[in-house]
Amino acid sequence: MDNFWNWLQGCRTDFCDSFYLNFIKDDRWRYLWDGFWTTIGISFAAVLLGVLLGFTVAVIRSTHDKTGKLRLLNWLCKLYLTVIRGTPVVVQLLIIYFVIFGSVNISKILVAIVAFGVNSGAYVAEIIRGGIMSIDKGQFEAGRSLGLSYIQTMIYIILPQAFKNVLPALGNEFIVLLKETSVSGYIALQDLTKGGDIIRSQTYTAFMPLIAVALIYLAVVMLFSWLLGKLERRLKNNE
Repeated sequence: MDNFWNWLQGCRTDFCDSFYLNFIKDDRWRYLWDGFWTTIGISFAAVLLGVLLGFTVAVIRSTHDKTGKLRLLNWLCKLYLTVIRGTPVVVQLLIIYFVIFGSVNISKILVAIVAFGVNSGAYVAEIIRGGIMSIDKGQFEAGRSLGLSYIQTMIYIILPQAFKNVLPALGNEFIVLLKETSVSGYIALQDLTKGGDIIRSQTYTAFMPLIAVALIYLAVVMLFSWLLGKLERRLKNNE
């Protein structure tokens, strides 16, 4: 029994020493703190850009599917979807930073927002298009019978219903986007993951900083999933 308590005391001492070394000494916790807010800022800005692009592409593609119009725009949207969904996000990030903006002095955070927003937009577009196409044709006919134009019918009748139908999928897309930002370190941007890696490079211990990064991501995802669930229940109660 004494050996067990001695072992337990030793583990406690090692944990406290490692915690102090990785987070307290030289204020290393600030790497995680600053990286966390960088990750959150990039994720929210990118998801807004992605939703904007996604809605635009989805409306163009669904309009073409239903009316046969906007052929050129539909072709451009399909090209955008093919290229973005067919290449890795980290490659897109590197191309945007080193090729497109290679000769321009631009904020790395802005580059990350553009890269992840454009990437997310391709997936959001197909999610929303699926939601639009799932709405019964009678909804379009009802809107037109009320004297609404096609655009007005889409804005006031179709899109609100489609948004409610695809909300869980959009929430999942945000969660995926939040985790995808962990590759921002490829352009030397200090996000949450990079912050943990900086601590690891200074202390030469990988376990505690990387586990801390994983737990922070997990906590954020769980919090967002809970908020999304509350929003879904509220929308269902308002039906």
